[in-house]
Amino acid sequence: MSSQPQRAPRTDPMPAPEASRPGFARWLSQSNDVTSVFLAAGQNPDLINLAGGLPEPALWPVDELAELAAEAVRNHPVETLAYGPIPGLPALRDLIAARFSTPTLRLGRENVLIATSGMQALELVGKVLLEPGATTIAAQSPAYLGALDAWRPRDPEYRPMRLEDAGFDPVTALAGAQFAYTVPNFSNPSGRLVPLAQRQALVDAAHETGTWLIEDDPYGVLYYEGAPLPRLLDLSGARKPGTYDGPVVYMGTLSKELTPGLRIGWIIAAPEMIAALAAAKQGSDMCSSGLGQMIALRAFERDIPGRILPDILATYRARRDALCAAMHEHLGEYLDWQHPSGGMFVWARARDPRLDTDRLLAHALAHGVCISPSSVFDPEGLDRGAMRINFTLNAPERLAEGVRRLASAIQATLAERS
Repeated sequence: MSSQPQRAPRTDPMPAPEASRPGFARWLSQSNDVTSVFLAAGQNPDLINLAGGLPEPALWPVDELAELAAEAVRNHPVETLAYGPIPGLPALRDLIAARFSTPTLRLGRENVLIATSGMQALELVGKVLLEPGATTIAAQSPAYLGALDAWRPRDPEYRPMRLEDAGFDPVTALAGAQFAYTVPNFSNPSGRLVPLAQRQALVDAAHETGTWLIEDDPYGVLYYEGAPLPRLLDLSGARKPGTYDGPVVYMGTLSKELTPGLRIGWIIAAPEMIAALAAAKQGSDMCSSGLGQMIALRAFERDIPGRILPDILATYRARRDALCAAMHEHLGEYLDWQHPSGGMFVWARARDPRLDTDRLLAHALAHGVCISPSSVFDPEGLDRGAMRINFTLNAPERLAEGVRRLASAIQATLAERS
């Protein structure tokens, strides 16, 4: 009987172990997830979102914007569909310059750069002014978390500016800082309106120290009482005749007075700053959307923002009042706050030091409501005793229900700590 030769067992080579991939940048481990939490909250109809700075969609002039978009593409295909100038469409830059010029503030195209939203404006300032790990920002405290996120990759040091403190000295605060960051009109998150005397003192300090002074102004049209105060840019421009070349860097956006989806913002500053920002923008997005810019241009020309502003103010004023009334009814024993005269937020501080608002966020989500804890507005993440509450997105009855849910979440948080 013949025997078949035995086959040697198959010995396929073991796959070589994969090399480990390079790690992600260190700053990612320091970022906050609150923004993604409250944006995701908008996708859950049962969750009442009191966290974000979100406008009311029903106020958007949808039909007019649709017509403008169609006209823009049909009549201006190159300007809307091709790559555009890095600093922005010349006609829109000219319009912004004219819109913000006053008898004592002379602005030209060279003073204006169009940004892809106010967030890009913040990021570009960080690119042109911050050396990684080696610079100081004097920041109005508490500070807008989007600004902190924009500058986090460059690892700056922060010098808090508490403008309401009796001993606040703006010259000392600004001296040696690479720039100072302020939101004078209804600050995000505090809702505070910086009074005229402090505005003038900040501008004087910027001119004296040479420090750039960032004026972030997304809420400047949202005054519910009183006449608008002069911008820092206006006060700076009044010091010297001629085309503006002072230290104030003004940032504006269409997000609150028209719609956020266009992603159109602008920076007004000295020509040398605009040139630096344009160089940084080239490496960021090359150019902002031509379609968005053309819609913005035509909307301004037809005064659409001006025509819808009275409805925006009436709606938000009523919602602010509804929120504060519900807070007085359900939260008065737990929180202290001030009735804001404009903007989108109420800043509330806990009376009981056991009320950790980071922990409160978890309980609030479980109770069907979302708020923004104070830790994300503190560069060091140490303030855990306050919260930002938005009133612009929800109707009065939904705000009242959100406050009732928040009261239950506060009770649960305090019971847990007990």
